[in-house]
Formats: sequence, structure tokens, C-alpha cells
Amino acid sequence: MSKTYSYRRGDFIITTDRNKVDLEKVTEFLGKSYWANTRKKDVIVKSIDNSLCFSLYHAAEQIGFARVITDYATFAYLCDVFIHEAYRGQELGKWLVECIVTNPSLAGLRRWSLATNDAHGLYKKFGFKELSTPEKFMEVFNP
Repeated sequence: MSKTYSYRRGDFIITTDRNKVDLEKVTEFLGKSYWANTRKKDVIVKSIDNSLCFSLYHAAEQIGFARVITDYATFAYLCDVFIHEAYRGQELGKWLVECIVTNPSLAGLRRWSLATNDAHGLYKKFGFKELSTPEKFMEVFNP
């Protein structure tokens, strides 16, 4: 298990303290997302309980979130990344991803993975690119 990390930028804080996750805010946002709008709250809670979570706050209000599914040794899957609409355009998403990929608990991983419909430009800034050998990857998808 990872230790807790916090990052500060002015009035904004990112923390990996899972106890600080505002489940109502995260559930509300994911309910509006294209990738998780059918997830039930109990599934969201279970996913948070079993992930390394990064919560972004402005004062006491959660305005962003991301989670990493990882073994802390070789692999990480970055998912459920969001910034509240009112806070977009301030490079907070870029800062959130930067804190994630440089987090000491995730240092030295062999492979990172993610899926996105529309944020390729953001992730490319951090070394993500299209699969070099997509023919090697397989999935079971149960929408």
C-alpha cells in the first residue's frame, strides 16, 4: 500500500488520502461522464477502495479526481480523471496528471496505460502514446 502524499499550488491541494474523497462529488461527476455514466455508486466506492486515488480540492470543495489501478511494481492504469467544468482552462488537469506520473509510489513502473476519447493532447505531454503493438493487447468488455 502507498503512503499518503499531498501537493499544493496556491489555494489548490491534491491529496492521495483516500479518506478525503468526496464520494458524492465523484459519483455525481462520473454519472455525467461518457465512460462511467452507468456505474452504480457501490461499484464506484469499491473501485476507489481498491485504487490509488488523487483528489483535487479548491479550499474544502473537491473539484477533481483521478485514480490509478496498480500493483506498485510493474503496471498502472490511469482512469476516471476529471476536473469540474468551472475549473477547466487553468491547467489543473495537467497538474493533476503531473502529480500522478511523478508520485514516488509509482516510480519505476514498466508500463502505464489509459483510455481516452478526447484528451490525447494532455496525456502525450507526459509520454503517453498510442499502443505500439496493439495486436498484443486483448480485452473482455462488459458494458
